[in-house]
Amino acid sequence: MTQPSAGVPPPAPLLEVRADFPVFAHRPELVFLDSAASSQKPVAVIDAIAGFYAHDYANIHRGAYGLSARATDRFEAVRDQAAQFFGAPSRDGVVFTRNATEAINLVAHSWGQVHLNPGDVVLVSELEHHANLVPWHLITGGRGARVEAVAMTPDGRLDLEDYKRKLRELPVKFVALQHVSNALGTVHPAQQLVELAHSHGVPILLDGAQAAPHLPLNLTELGADFYVLSAHKMLGPSGVGLLLARPEALRGLPPYQGGGDMIREVYPQRSTYAPLPHTFEAGTPAIAEVIGFGAALDYLSGLGMANVAAHEQALLGYALQRLGAVDGLQLYGPASGRCGVVSFNVAGAHAHDVAGFLDEANICVRAGHHCAQPLMRALGVASTARASFSVYTTPADVDALADALGEIAQFFAETP
Repeated sequence: MTQPSAGVPPPAPLLEVRADFPVFAHRPELVFLDSAASSQKPVAVIDAIAGFYAHDYANIHRGAYGLSARATDRFEAVRDQAAQFFGAPSRDGVVFTRNATEAINLVAHSWGQVHLNPGDVVLVSELEHHANLVPWHLITGGRGARVEAVAMTPDGRLDLEDYKRKLRELPVKFVALQHVSNALGTVHPAQQLVELAHSHGVPILLDGAQAAPHLPLNLTELGADFYVLSAHKMLGPSGVGLLLARPEALRGLPPYQGGGDMIREVYPQRSTYAPLPHTFEAGTPAIAEVIGFGAALDYLSGLGMANVAAHEQALLGYALQRLGAVDGLQLYGPASGRCGVVSFNVAGAHAHDVAGFLDEANICVRAGHHCAQPLMRALGVASTARASFSVYTTPADVDALADALGEIAQFFAETP
């Protein structure tokens, strides 16, 4: 079958880090293009977790013995590390959660039960991941408030004029928007979104699950009241997320969960709570996984997030060139201003069938609605296939995808 002609390879230098990821040594044939769902892990992260369990494990914050004190120090050092890496205003606003989803639920529950009243509006968008929709449905439904969505433009951007209009005309009490689209890779103008919300006196949460793995961040400069992310999408382990908040936005909010370690004093009839950030960290956390996340941040710091972004932009440009030359392939999303995510469909084929054919060639992509059903409806499709990049993605991976899609598209074009 005819394959698409090769494009011009992206300019050097690209990151050459594939050898740092053991999965590729064990499976050299693997073309892993599902990093937006969850990234592969470098040996530094794997070793940090295994080493902690082997040499330093103990529960934290409570033990009076040396092993517990060392574990506590290592855990809390990652909080400081994360504050510095992301440019957070204060370590007091760095709250460990299980993932970005739990961080959004935390804010929706704790902020919403204090501040939302009947008739109030939480403003989201048509592009949101379900994790930044369903928690707001839950809290507004119980408070007599409602959720309204900013429209998406035909090329897959957030409609800024609609955003301004809704802020101006609706009783908006809170804004919750993504920083980068998980389905299209669109990078939204986060600074402008924050400034517009604040100009109306409205706090804003940004879902950074897809931005934090790809972009340099300075959250103090960005100014969002709440910012959430997941470790597992940025080379770290699963089971760890972050809520990065301005401490003044958290003060006075009730705890999201109750239990050990988030208390000051407990009596049979009442409790008082620990200071920030521990107010929102009930129970034993994912200690080893947080240590592993610290190793992931060290690894990314060594690469430099500006270099990570440049690597992915070079690959994205190459991918759009190569995939754009495949007859019968429909690409989605804006032509510019996006991260390393490419969603597509093959004419005459269901996205799941395309993903199945690609899997036979050891190419891993995601297929479905990508937890973004409102976005899919706006595009007029039920699903797409999605290829997504990380630091270990290479031009050869892009070539393998384009070549395989050329064959798949030709097969379906020739099938009655």
